Amino acid sequence: MTTAREIMTPDVTCIGENENLAEAARKMADLDVGSLPICGEDNRLKGMITDRDIVVKVVAKDRNPADCTAAELAQGKPVTVGADDDAAEILRTMSEHKVRRLPVIDGHQLVGIVAIADVAKALPDRPVGDLIDAVTS
Repeated sequence: MTTAREIMTPDVTCIGENENLAEAARKMADLDVGSLPICGEDNRLKGMITDRDIVVKVVAKDRNPADCTAAELAQGKPVTVGADDDAAEILRTMSEHKVRRLPVIDGHQLVGIVAIADVAKALPDRPVGDLIDAVTS
């Protein structure tokens, strides 16, 4: 069965937990992505931040993104998959947590991101359709 390591996007760029959200938005724009992992000074994953988080939780509340850190939006333990987890585990985790992107961890090291598009390219239509139904409902 296909593993996360085989379908993930490697070489992920993080936003530091103490960097501000204006910098996070610039990185997203430069990389043409909609989310970034939040990494601590200890190089461990602290959470994920999306462009939507910045808009809904900061801009829409009249807060200045330059005055807010990425750590302020990191909530709880991040949902992840292991690099050697199979596609069934990826689908289960995405469905259960209603997420579209999963950081891929090898030990405690962030090694990539798996998105719904990655899963869609690697698997038959039916499991992907079920995943999209679960995430969007």
